[in-house]
Amino acid sequence: MGAPPRYFELWDEMSVPCRWVLYQTDIDDHGRKLDPWQFKRGTLLHLDGRPVLGIAHPGVPLDFSLTELATPVVTERFVSLFEQLELGNEVQFIPAQVEGHTEPYFILNVLNVIRCIDDARCEEVSYWRPEDGEPELVGKYQNVSGLKVDPARMGDLSICRPWGWTGAIILTERVKLAMERAGMTGLRLREA
Repeated sequence: MGAPPRYFELWDEMSVPCRWVLYQTDIDDHGRKLDPWQFKRGTLLHLDGRPVLGIAHPGVPLDFSLTELATPVVTERFVSLFEQLELGNEVQFIPAQVEGHTEPYFILNVLNVIRCIDDARCEEVSYWRPEDGEPELVGKYQNVSGLKVDPARMGDLSICRPWGWTGAIILTERVKLAMERAGMTGLRLREA
């Protein structure tokens, strides 16, 4: 029997010198209003226009960036790598417009949200309670520090968002290594 599979949490590497910082607007390229939270629900989206992303801090564009709402924005190079890894049934790449840029950018829409957090192995977890005054959040995670996943719950997925903590993106070691070999910029990966 081989070593257990390893999983990693994907975040934005903010220490890249002179990097750009993106933010989400709530409109598409036709000026229509968009729900900025729809990209964390784990569902296939059908949009009529391209979401517009602004630049909060100009700088070097990266292959992977997160907006202030933790929406992943990626380059065509990133899309190509995921196509080579045959992850098309686990992700959707939504064409997006970055203000002031003509190059193609995409929002990475992760299509699976699963209950994979291993509470016992995390440094700390807390849940929303009725007395917190957020009824729609009761029972979901309020905080997760040192996120760890239960490999038995991951199934055959290569990438997902954890149920109740959908700001995080979890991926397999195979995807992590492929991104590192390809020299993708903007990545911060921590074992989960």
